[in-house]
Amino acid sequence: MTGLMRFLRFWSDFLIGDDWTIALGVVVAVAATALLAAAGVAAWWLPPIAVIALLGRSLLGGTRAGRRRS
Repeated sequence: MTGLMRFLRFWSDFLIGDDWTIALGVVVAVAATALLAAAGVAAWWLPPIAVIALLGRSLLGGTRAGRRRS
């Protein structure tokens, strides 16, 4: 594997990690916040809601996976 491929794989693993849906949720939340702010809407409330929702989804998925292994 070339050095460039290793570099790209590192960043892919670092940014996406184990769950690509959480990474996608973060991108969607940031984009939605930017769009709302550009439209003149106070968008300070969206990132905390997105964090809570994504954390809840991650925890729910983790507890379900743990139950299956037991």
